[in-house]
Amino acid sequence: MSLLIWQDDLNTGIDVIDGQHRRIVDMLNQLHSAQLGRNPVLVGEVIDELVDYTLSHFAFEEELMEEAGYPFTDAHKRVHALFTRRVNEYRLRFRAGEDVADELKSLLSRWLFNHIRNDDKAYVADVKHHLNRFAREHQQGGWLSRTVHRIFGKAA
Repeated sequence: MSLLIWQDDLNTGIDVIDGQHRRIVDMLNQLHSAQLGRNPVLVGEVIDELVDYTLSHFAFEEELMEEAGYPFTDAHKRVHALFTRRVNEYRLRFRAGEDVADELKSLLSRWLFNHIRNDDKAYVADVKHHLNRFAREHQQGGWLSRTVHRIFGKAA
């Protein structure tokens, strides 16, 4: 597998999510480089960082979906949970001495790109609507500021 290149059709339009997805792609490329350097310690470190970062990304994404009221959050969480079990198995196999870097890179790259293009794109409208509403509410100030302004005509 060669280095992965970010493609524009992977952008969701949610900057924080796109940044996290790009970071995962960067880590897959780091795994590729570490593997070429034939340094098993570095490969293990990159695998651990990649898996941990991916899991924290899943948690962040799930929280955004829940806050936005996305109706298929539970189904999306199940997809994440199944995938989490799979990548954790790879991590255990690596720690047991098995060379799983090629398999893991292949699995992660295929799964990630398919997941972004299909599952993640499905929640984008709901999450964007939520984030835009949140931003509008906070541009107007908090509850106290809005209330003082409404009653007294000036900001708190």
